[in-house]
Amino acid sequence: MANNKSAKKRILVTAKKTERNRYYRTKIKNTVKAVHAAVEASDKKAATEAVKAANKNIHSLVSKGFIKKTTAARKVSRLHKMVNKMEA
Repeated sequence: MANNKSAKKRILVTAKKTERNRYYRTKIKNTVKAVHAAVEASDKKAATEAVKAANKNIHSLVSKGFIKKTTAARKVSRLHKMVNKMEA
């Protein structure tokens, strides 16, 4: 248990940041799952809409500093590649 004021504050701040990070990770996973589900269902229109939403969500997290720009680009690129394969 924390004994001084600064240690107690660190516990509170860490808890808050942990919740925020969990929310962002879940948000990314859910948007990616939506794209995968649309691709599995072979629904081109839903897949393109899901990719647009995923692109927006992932890049918004880049601006917040949650993930790196290259990581976001890799994730979005893989999603676009998956959707584009549906046409062929």
